[in-house]
Amino acid sequence: MMQRERVAENVFFFQSEVYAQVTAGAIIGPSWAVIIDTLAIPEETLEIRDFIEQEINVPVRYVINTHYHADHSWGNYFFPGATVIGHSLCRQLLEEKGIPSLNEIRKQNPALRNVKIILPQISFEEGHLSLKVGKKNLNLFMLPGHSKDNVAVLVEEDRVLFAGDVCMPLPYIVDGDIDDMIASLKKVGKMGLENVIQGHGDIILRGEIENYLKENLAYLSAIRKAVRKASYRKYPLDLLMEISVESCGKSRVLIGGLAEELHQRNLRALYKQMYGENPAASPDDYFEEDLEERSEGEDEDEDSDED
Repeated sequence: MMQRERVAENVFFFQSEVYAQVTAGAIIGPSWAVIIDTLAIPEETLEIRDFIEQEINVPVRYVINTHYHADHSWGNYFFPGATVIGHSLCRQLLEEKGIPSLNEIRKQNPALRNVKIILPQISFEEGHLSLKVGKKNLNLFMLPGHSKDNVAVLVEEDRVLFAGDVCMPLPYIVDGDIDDMIASLKKVGKMGLENVIQGHGDIILRGEIENYLKENLAYLSAIRKAVRKASYRKYPLDLLMEISVESCGKSRVLIGGLAEELHQRNLRALYKQMYGENPAASPDDYFEEDLEERSEGEDEDEDSDED
């Protein structure tokens, strides 16, 4: 149901084959293991647990949440003996948004009826947090942009960075901030990394990192220009809906074909970030109905805290 790959000695990468190519990771020590994020589908998270506890034969002692979104954190529940680590904002947002969202989604998804939100028991606010796993030193630090609580985990000896959703095939800023995203991507580029583990998508190898970051920064620049251009229109949403993800330098097949949908959400969210209001649409009955449906859909997506 999921892909598994060894990134370095005792460092593993997992990728969902069901939901949006979401990823997780594991660092294995001689007596216990750390996992970084959980997957969106309970069966896939249980598959990670079985691999570590049954095949490698060590318990999971810590679960690190890179951020509070459901597809990275709701699987905490499946590691009852583990201590959960995250940013203090991750704990706050899981409590304020995650718990109500799960209560609503449980009504529609029987697979989640027994799942409970497990809040981080260890958190930090500033600086960094260090954790030693066997001979590996893990360094946790803030890397915002996708969300304000996003943290990254650097495996120092291997120069492998689990970046959370600040690194995705298509930058996604609906729950974040474009300036924070740009600063974080530039920071990643200065770290001398061997591999970048994206929150969604494939592993970025050393020789690919520079071009990958340039493409993502160029995309962010392109959508900012597009939003500024749209702001001069009486009905800016009309123009924004005509701006395709390809015209901003990215392929629509990314993230399992979700790229165009996420791109359109980026444009509307960025307009609101820059101008303090939603982009207006032309007064057409069909168009207004379509906009209302889109808006309702986005509200539901934000409530579910995914992506």
